[in-house]
Amino acid sequence: MVDWSVLHALNNFMFHHDGVEDPLLFYVNASEALFVATLAVVFLAARGRFADWRRACLAAVLSAGLGLAVGKVISELVDRARPFVADPHGVHLFANHAADPGFPSDHATAAFAIAVAILLRKRAWGIFAIVAATVLSVGRVALGVHYPSDVLGGAALGSAAALVFWAPPLRTRIDRLADWIGGYIDRALDWGAKSLAGLRQ
Repeated sequence: MVDWSVLHALNNFMFHHDGVEDPLLFYVNASEALFVATLAVVFLAARGRFADWRRACLAAVLSAGLGLAVGKVISELVDRARPFVADPHGVHLFANHAADPGFPSDHATAAFAIAVAILLRKRAWGIFAIVAATVLSVGRVALGVHYPSDVLGGAALGSAAALVFWAPPLRTRIDRLADWIGGYIDRALDWGAKSLAGLRQ
C-alpha cells in the first residue's frame, strides 16, 4: 500500500537522522503559533501602500476556519486511526499526540488554506507559504502522526476553502471587511500614539 510505504520510509528516515528530526520537530510543533502570529503581525503592521496585505490575511484566516470546520465533520464521519495507533510497534512517535481521528490533517488543512489564500493575492509570498505548508505536511507524516493521504486530503480541503473565498461576491465582502477593520485599527493606533506623545510632553 502506497500510504504505508511512504509513511514508513519518511518515519524511518527521521528515526535515523537526528539532524533532521530536531529542527523539523520544532517547526511542526511551533507551526500553529508561527502561522497565527505571522498573520496577526502582518495585519496589524500593514498600512499605506501595504494595506492590501490585510485583505490577504483576513481571507487566509477565514479560509482556514472554513477548512477546519468542514474537516472536523469529515474526521468524525471517517474516524480514521492515526498511524501510531494503528501500528504502535511499527511507527516511531517522536512526541506525545492525542489518538483522535487523523483524516484529514488539521495542520495541512489550515496551512494550505492560508497558503493558497495568500497565493491568490500575493503570488511570490504565496509560493513561499506553499513551500512552508508542504514542509509542515511532510513533517507530520515523517513524525508518524499522519498518513500521506491524511495530509493530501487536508491540502485539498484547505485549498478548496481558499478558492471558495476567492469567488468574486465573497472576495469583495472580505476586502471591504478587511479595509474596515484595518481602518479602525489604524485610527486606534494613531489615537494611542498621540495620547502617549501628549503624556510625554
